[in-house]
Amino acid sequence: MDGHYVDPVKPPAFLHPFAAPASGDFTTIVRGAGAAVFDREGRRYVDALASLWYCNVGHGNERIADAVSGQMRAIAGYHAFDRFTNEPADALCEVLAGLAPMAEARVFLTSSGSEAIDSAIKLARQAHVRAGRPERTIVVGRRHSYHGVAYGGVSVQGLPLNQHGFGPLLEGTAQVAHDDLGDLADLLEREHGRVAAVLAEPVIGAGGVIPPSPGYLDGLRRLCDDAGAFLVLDEVICGFGRLGSWWGADRYAVRPDLVTFAKGVTSGYLPLGGVLVGPAVREPLEADPSFVLRHGHTYSGHPTACAAALANIGILRDEGLLDRAEGIAARLGAGLSSLAADGVLGEARGVAGIWAAVLAEGTTAPEVRQGLFDRGIIARPLGSDVIAFCPPLVIDDADLDHCLAALEESVVESRQRAQAL
Repeated sequence: MDGHYVDPVKPPAFLHPFAAPASGDFTTIVRGAGAAVFDREGRRYVDALASLWYCNVGHGNERIADAVSGQMRAIAGYHAFDRFTNEPADALCEVLAGLAPMAEARVFLTSSGSEAIDSAIKLARQAHVRAGRPERTIVVGRRHSYHGVAYGGVSVQGLPLNQHGFGPLLEGTAQVAHDDLGDLADLLEREHGRVAAVLAEPVIGAGGVIPPSPGYLDGLRRLCDDAGAFLVLDEVICGFGRLGSWWGADRYAVRPDLVTFAKGVTSGYLPLGGVLVGPAVREPLEADPSFVLRHGHTYSGHPTACAAALANIGILRDEGLLDRAEGIAARLGAGLSSLAADGVLGEARGVAGIWAAVLAEGTTAPEVRQGLFDRGIIARPLGSDVIAFCPPLVIDDADLDHCLAALEESVVESRQRAQAL
């Protein structure tokens, strides 16, 4: 037995996300500790993608568990609509506003990155309406970008496979090249006065781990300023230490108008996301005291989720984990670059705590991923030729070296298999 659930006749009742609905082959994870997880047969795996890009402080942290337990004993959940609030939500938003990469930010809370993206789109459009610019409705994304799975984010992102088969998408969206400021400038000129916002991940994640070229994000800021559009940075993956700073905006010294976040805010211990709302957006929303923002979620400001986030942010600070991202770059990034120089990989791509092994011709990402899995490494294939690594910030050098050795063995094995055919 290897920890798998296999039933070739009847799939389980759980319809899995981003999986084949007909599949009955799943690995049951039952426990986690630090940078590792364990299946029900006791086998250890290096969690080389921090689950799904989020477990920055690692698994099994008692400080978060205690914070969550204590909050649940007081009051586990209560809504924050209209006149109600709670202490963890208020405290968390004060902390996040203090960390924000723009001055005088407020915080809108959600339960996920997908909700955060759609909230940012709605906030951007509503702010233009409140400012007397109702014609500004177009939201621009970039090819290769990923912005969640709600209809707004699916519509604006640049991954066509995620859009296929879901019917008509949100109107008033457009995509431009991920690395060509001229493409965006042309669109802004064609749609003069009609663009509400431009969305960008500081480092593209699920679309292939693609860092920005020098000056690119500054160029986005300049173009948005010139065109009167809001700049929205999708920091769902990049935030909370993944790039060695609290935000990708900090690393690349760019000022956004809105920032979406999730994942690393709680390290995945409980679902939580949100939007940092800068002055250019919040001021029109606040200008009329009678205006009511008719947007929100049942769990916006959920006190137990906010308690988890406060504990998680405290761990990131107290244990100096943001500094660890550069240690990952020095070990994992350098190792991947060496494999590329030796011809094992086609390219190594990444920054700080997020990296991609770009495979050379003759190997495929799903096959290499399986080889890694067989060697006790959980990494993520992106498309046909990229393996992504985004480990917990607490990972040690021995596990990083294990990732590199297993990757080299898996690539060599895949090539030998292909040559034998």
